[in-house]
Amino acid sequence: MVVLAKPPPALDQISLLRSPEPGGCFADVPAVDLAGPGAAPAVVDACERFGFFKIVNHGVPMGVVDRLEAEAVRFFASPQAEKDASGPADPFGYGNKRIGRNGDMGWLEYLLLAVDGASVSKASPVPSSSLRDAVNEYVGAMRRLATSVLEAVAEGLGVAPRDALSGMVADAASDQVFRLNHYPPCPLPPGLPDSCAVTGFGEHTDPQLLSVLHSNGTAGLQVALPGDDDDGHHRWAAVPPDRAAFFVNVGDSLQVLTNGRLRSVRHRVVANSLKPRVSMIYFAGPPAAQRLAPLPELLGHGEQRLYWDFTWGDYKRAAYRSRLGDNRLAPFRA
Repeated sequence: MVVLAKPPPALDQISLLRSPEPGGCFADVPAVDLAGPGAAPAVVDACERFGFFKIVNHGVPMGVVDRLEAEAVRFFASPQAEKDASGPADPFGYGNKRIGRNGDMGWLEYLLLAVDGASVSKASPVPSSSLRDAVNEYVGAMRRLATSVLEAVAEGLGVAPRDALSGMVADAASDQVFRLNHYPPCPLPPGLPDSCAVTGFGEHTDPQLLSVLHSNGTAGLQVALPGDDDDGHHRWAAVPPDRAAFFVNVGDSLQVLTNGRLRSVRHRVVANSLKPRVSMIYFAGPPAAQRLAPLPELLGHGEQRLYWDFTWGDYKRAAYRSRLGDNRLAPFRA
């Protein structure tokens, strides 16, 4: 992360970043039709090269998406006191600028919810029944989509049975999380070059198996492409928004299970200076007791395993103690 200047008081503790160079747009994000021929090898190829792709012709009715987006916009437009009643996030609930417990800050407000099975946990603070209903409908669709992606991964890698990975999400004890993010417009402070951007959500990888993201038509998502630039920094590329698609991020847990063959993608969000961004992210995690270790069938003859055995519960506890930008897998490398 490159910090360019001290933010003004309204942006206190929120870093200003250098935007990707002109032409730094990930215009060729791999697009996969899960129902089409060759879907499994296409998913694996995208996950190996980038840890990131988008799903088209996904079968999720846009009405499900639009309903939740409208409810999210309505909630975030509520008076601050009403939103604060659903917080503070610890970790679940409403949060504003502060991300997690360890000092990370961003230009956003959010609602983080725990998911039990295919619906929001009754312990999660959802401010209205209409929002809860919209989230439940959406989460059910995302859980089905995530299991389809993981089945394609297993098929493409030659892992049997086909539900070896997806079963971790379909399990009644699976650890799922859902997040609604709102990034208000954030004009750049006077005197700063156009190459600056305000951190919306700092760079990180997702600890789960994978995450499925949808957003409105406002840009802001950036991913780190493989390899560093000449200065040793990540090569960030802006992802063009696509309201008709869902974006998939490979998470740390899937990287471990595949012994690093599939790449957990580092990503971030920068605030837009003119338009609000609303995003909806479903995080598919395994049960707390699930053992995470490289799958034996993916280890070639004489290939060394890159990670020790640990459980998802172990990793989740470590993740909660870390900062966003930390390499969370480093302590678990063999």
